[in-house]
Amino acid sequence: MVYDYFETNCIGLLFLAADEHGLRHIEFEKSRTPFPIERDWHRDSGYFKNAKAQLKAYFNRELKKFDLTLAPEGTPFQQSVWKVLQRIPYGTVTTYQWVANQIRNPKAVRAVGGATGKNPLAIVIPCHRVIGSNGSLTGFGGGLGIKQRLIDLEKKADHKAS
Repeated sequence: MVYDYFETNCIGLLFLAADEHGLRHIEFEKSRTPFPIERDWHRDSGYFKNAKAQLKAYFNRELKKFDLTLAPEGTPFQQSVWKVLQRIPYGTVTTYQWVANQIRNPKAVRAVGGATGKNPLAIVIPCHRVIGSNGSLTGFGGGLGIKQRLIDLEKKADHKAS
């Protein structure tokens, strides 16, 4: 596994990890569950050149959709939730109920919340676009302040990015 860090202009440091299958993790510096770096991993900033360029463009409000090879590991249920999250349009928010309906399991709202919380590719798989049915911000690995900043970033950029 290869890893590196990426400094954003608005939410702090991100941890990136990938292997030959694709990008495996994007974690926040102050995550609820910090990601452990294994002894056999090596740091390589050049390996993430494309990912960093796209993240930079996203944070500069120049990119709405990422084009990266993703390889998140999770259960089939989690994978189904993460695929739906990737379909949420840039600059919009939706609810856990909507996601549950999209996977054809409307009673799985709590399970959807759990799968969303286990998303290993924050920002690229946009779990920050999911809020509570009452319109409130709910749990987010980077904290609710960062979730709000990401939502605001997209809303302000919606008319500019392509």
